[in-house]
Amino acid sequence: MLSIQDLSYRIGGRLLLNNVSVNISAGHRVGLVGPNGAGKSTLFKLISGELASDGGTIALIKNATLGMVRQDLPNDETTILDVVLAADTERAQLLKEAESTEDMDRIGAIYDRLNEINAYDAPSRAASILAGLGFTEHAQAQPISSYSGGWRARVALAAALFLQPNVLLLDEPTNHLDFESMVWLENFLMRYRETLIIISHDRDILNKTVDHILHLENQKLVQYTGNYDQFERERAEKRMNQQALHERQTAQKAQMMKFVDRFRASASKARQAQSRLKAIEKMDIVDAIMAERVTAFTFPEPKEMKSPLIRLEKVDAGYTKGRPVLRGLDLHINNNDRIALLGANGNGKSTLIKLLSDRLAPMAGDILKSAKLKVGYFAQFQTDELDVTLTPFETMKAAMEEPSEVKVRSALYQFGFDKHKADTKVGELSGGEKARLLFCLMSFDAPHIMLLDEPTNHLDMDAREALMQALNNYSGAIILVSHDTHLVECVADQLWLVADGKCVPFDDDLDAYRKQVIRQRRLEREKVKQDSRSQKQERQSAVAAAAVDQEQEAQRLESLIADLNQRKPELENEIALCCSADNDPARLKHLSKLYADLEKELTRTEAALASLINDL
Repeated sequence: MLSIQDLSYRIGGRLLLNNVSVNISAGHRVGLVGPNGAGKSTLFKLISGELASDGGTIALIKNATLGMVRQDLPNDETTILDVVLAADTERAQLLKEAESTEDMDRIGAIYDRLNEINAYDAPSRAASILAGLGFTEHAQAQPISSYSGGWRARVALAAALFLQPNVLLLDEPTNHLDFESMVWLENFLMRYRETLIIISHDRDILNKTVDHILHLENQKLVQYTGNYDQFERERAEKRMNQQALHERQTAQKAQMMKFVDRFRASASKARQAQSRLKAIEKMDIVDAIMAERVTAFTFPEPKEMKSPLIRLEKVDAGYTKGRPVLRGLDLHINNNDRIALLGANGNGKSTLIKLLSDRLAPMAGDILKSAKLKVGYFAQFQTDELDVTLTPFETMKAAMEEPSEVKVRSALYQFGFDKHKADTKVGELSGGEKARLLFCLMSFDAPHIMLLDEPTNHLDMDAREALMQALNNYSGAIILVSHDTHLVECVADQLWLVADGKCVPFDDDLDAYRKQVIRQRRLEREKVKQDSRSQKQERQSAVAAAAVDQEQEAQRLESLIADLNQRKPELENEIALCCSADNDPARLKHLSKLYADLEKELTRTEAALASLINDL
């Protein structure tokens, strides 16, 4: 399906790929992994033709289609649904040509091709994909210009999935997704039958959706069979003694067990303790290897403070006067709570985080907390607020208001910044390094509670593992919003669901919530399909709105099929007579369109009857 031979590429004089070769067979599902900066996204651009190589070849099999997430979405009044539909350029061109051409033979060929590519089912399929990625029916009808960057990234992802290419390239597709949309994407990719190549730092999605790993490191590509954990295990066993791995694994499990023991005797938190035990049971040598590959970092230990740290009493919160996002919140957060917030984007998770961090004032109610309470706050957008002209040392010195260079550098060192990195301009740091600087900024004064809103988006898998260990070693309270299921399972011992203006405990584990999301999305997809079928029936066949039982409907469809089959040869005869005798182009065009419409109606009706028979 895809052949890469002796490929080389330089960027800024630096050799990024050095005579790499790999063959990817049709239907393979490949995870492209490697350290940040190794060249994964560059390889995608070379495959797509966006960049030209310095040597070697890249070839797809004949007639293969290549799909990837576009960066050039329109910024106009085009609706979200139409943006996705436009991704199928062949369909769009055929529909446009059908409206203008007067060539009778061409018209027939156009309608035949539209039937072949199921063009008339496209709106329903596009709507289903958009619904899975979190767009309601109302949202799908809104102009693309009304959406922010994160939501536009979802539209671009929907367009790539809708296209159904032979080779699908996805570069960090979960970065702008909430947990609910990520679960939908995960299941979509598990069902995808074409060739898939995905760059991701999400360990769970790689374990569930790929069967091969391409490892890019030190300018070379090496292919492994299996998912991500199998790849790590194979690498680990090549490099290290099994006993040493076992010792590392045992030590890490022992550390996590300390947190289980805190809640084992608590009836109210027994379920969360059990969830943490399940996460421990899943751990293997992979965790130990990943943890040692990255510079560990440490959150300062807070001074002890009595519970509750924060109490909310009948609090309303929102951004528009009179229209709260969250209503009547009655919550309390204790000094050892480790809470993950669940709920779709837009339901209020980030609103709650901002409320707790004093970045958003309540619209009603009271928030009670000690005047001595220190709160650390991390949000993914903060990387854009860093002054790129300063160094991490200069940034931290200003934040700490600390004249001692030793103390500033010591704080930075806790997060992996040696003197060289600490004196590098922020603009030259990687996304992961900027994230570590934010962790340092939010925690240097030893906060009693840390509020983390998608902390892993700029971290590779090794850095995510280091973050997980740092959080588990931190003794303060944690409120976490993350689509990284591995992080949530290993850090949180309580789940709170934010939905319908409320925030309530979710008294089950993450697997149960995942199943709930899958069921809900399945119902939403079925609703989209049912609505689409209903609209098509009203538009194309004027079927009466009143429902009839299945047997009556089957009889009606059989009768309609018989009528259409009877009408078909009659139209064929009329077309033949028109061609041989009348020589009337206008009439011939009219008859040809009637014939094409009849064939479409016959195909639709036969499919409806087959579906109905299956349901009986």
